[in-house]
Amino acid sequence: MTRHPSSKRRRRRGGGEAGFTLVEMLVVITIIGMIMALVGPRVLNYLSESKAKAAKIQIESFSSALDLYYLDLGRYPTSNEGLTGLTRSNNQAGWNGPYLRGGVVPNDPWGHGYVYRSPGANAPYEIISLGSDGQEGGSGTATDIVSGAR
Repeated sequence: MTRHPSSKRRRRRGGGEAGFTLVEMLVVITIIGMIMALVGPRVLNYLSESKAKAAKIQIESFSSALDLYYLDLGRYPTSNEGLTGLTRSNNQAGWNGPYLRGGVVPNDPWGHGYVYRSPGANAPYEIISLGSDGQEGGSGTATDIVSGAR
């Protein structure tokens, strides 16, 4: 029994392995890259906006705690005492804290400490987040976030 050369071809075609070709993979990767190029900047923008909003909310929380501190002691913590004055009494008469939940002053969303000044430029105190760069001034995500005037 002799085999026909065309029978080998038939077996190869019929028993071929399923899979993707290199061209198909490149097309899929290109499409995914184009989608990421369009969506990526928006996602990063939302991320930076959310960090700024989180900093504003923390500053408002500090302001509420400072107001309670003021009601109990009749003054705001000094610049030297800083925001840690809201967590430690230093044996002060009338201190009814800690005024911050957890008894710890958190860092801003970028991992930097908040700047506290008392008296502030236009208010009894100022609370400042220095933004993503951790330095005064800046623009974009590096913009300083300052507590509102009282």
